[in-house]
Amino acid sequence: MRNQTVLITGASSGIGQGIAIGFGKQGANVVINYHSDKEGAQATLDQVVAAGGKGFIHEANVGDEQEVAGMFKKAIEEFGSIDVVINNAGIQKDSAFSEMTFDQWNKVISTNLSGYFLCAREAIKHFLSKEQAGAAENAIGNIIFISSVHDIIPWAGHVNYASSKGGILMLMKSLALEVAPKKIRVNGISPGAIATDINDDVWKDEEKKKELLKLIPYQRIGLPEDIAKVAIFLASNESDYITGTTIYVDGGMTLYPGFVDNG
Repeated sequence: MRNQTVLITGASSGIGQGIAIGFGKQGANVVINYHSDKEGAQATLDQVVAAGGKGFIHEANVGDEQEVAGMFKKAIEEFGSIDVVINNAGIQKDSAFSEMTFDQWNKVISTNLSGYFLCAREAIKHFLSKEQAGAAENAIGNIIFISSVHDIIPWAGHVNYASSKGGILMLMKSLALEVAPKKIRVNGISPGAIATDINDDVWKDEEKKKELLKLIPYQRIGLPEDIAKVAIFLASNESDYITGTTIYVDGGMTLYPGFVDNG
């Protein structure tokens, strides 16, 4: 990935930050998107540079069409081209369904699903503008959707979030089918329980962690680096014959762990 340009949304913390650092170690140019956490984005950039990569931070709301267009324009001005776009930005606004406000629904869908649409659309436009579009031996561009095991596991009390992730699954597959003849690859990564700041109240509490591990046959909580390694693989020519696929990085969470002892 040396000198390849990778744009990562929601890269100021957690999984996005881990992916950015992973690409930095590969010598990539990393565009670090953030919405509100400028300090976290700067910390990500510092670690990317320390790891051997280059990059810059850019504030943009991925649910805003004009801000997304501006972010891509800036990345192309800075590095000349974009090779990989990783849709990662996501939020939760949890509530019992009967009490969920339309605003809670809209904010989650706007960021988690519409934001992915907007960034993917800008990426496709850019990839198709490349001179070798359709004629290259390997992919002329890659899009990776960071989703969740809740694209297939229902989640009571999180209907807006789970719906957005289910939408991402079909968005990814439909887009992959449409642009494959253009030599553009589109894939997904669905993480399970990953140790990030957003859920540290669970994995830092021994009792809560014990309960969580009942859902994970592999008996450990994932790390952002676990997701970064898969993202780097999917972005590289090592996975050139893979498109329209979701890789579940979940320690077996999607294997119906309740049946580990015959149910």
